[in-house]
Formats: sequence, C-alpha cells, structure tokens
Amino acid sequence: MSLEIRRREREGIIILDLEGRLTAGEESVRLRETLRGLAAAGNARVVLNLRGVDYIDSTGLGTLVIGYTSLKKAGGALALLNLNRRNIELLVFTKLTTVFEIFADEQEAVNSFFPDRAIQRFDILAFLQEQAQD
Repeated sequence: MSLEIRRREREGIIILDLEGRLTAGEESVRLRETLRGLAAAGNARVVLNLRGVDYIDSTGLGTLVIGYTSLKKAGGALALLNLNRRNIELLVFTKLTTVFEIFADEQEAVNSFFPDRAIQRFDILAFLQEQAQD
C-alpha cells in the first residue's frame, strides 16, 4: 500500500495527514522529499498526523529522524500526532520518544509550536503502564 500525504494548515502550522505504510522505497522517499521541500520553502513547523499509518519499518523511522533534522536546521520542529499502539511501542523501544514530541490531540500538537501556550504532551509512562496491565 502506498503512502498518501495530504497537506493542510492550522494556525500557520503545516499538518501532513499520512495514510498507508511508512516503509523502504517510494513511501519514505516521498515523505523525505515533502519535509525537505517544506523546510526549504520556510514552512519548518510541521505536525505529522500518523492516524492512518499502520506500519513503520526501520527506513520509515530513519525518514522521520531525517525529517526532524531537516526541519530543525531550518529553525522549525516536527511533532508526531495520533500514533497507534504498535508505532508508539516502536518509538519507545528505539528510544526515539526522547527525540520526538508526541501528541494524542491535534490542538495540543499545534500549541506546542507556541511557547506561550500550555500543552498536554503524550504521557509515555501512563501508556506503558496501561500496556503492562493488558
């Protein structure tokens, strides 16, 4: 299944709604090019809505890290939104939760780009405790 990328904007923040699989090949290349293009155009504040992404492989993780780095170098940031259980576990296992800001609510993700706004980050510890009970 190919990766669909839909772009929208909220309060000046670019939101990319992704659907499909983030894996080696065309999918990762398209996302990497999209993020680099946004950074080059001065749109370096990006939220990736991963609600529709059911699978991320190691190349997909690398693409997220490269995108994060590209946006950071351009003076922006990358926030992740609506990860499924498997993808959260993958980020925890790879310790990438220390790199990415993760959110369960779109407005909170947008608010994270505004220093004067209070935000509610995704609670990784609560997630892990909940998973241990299941």
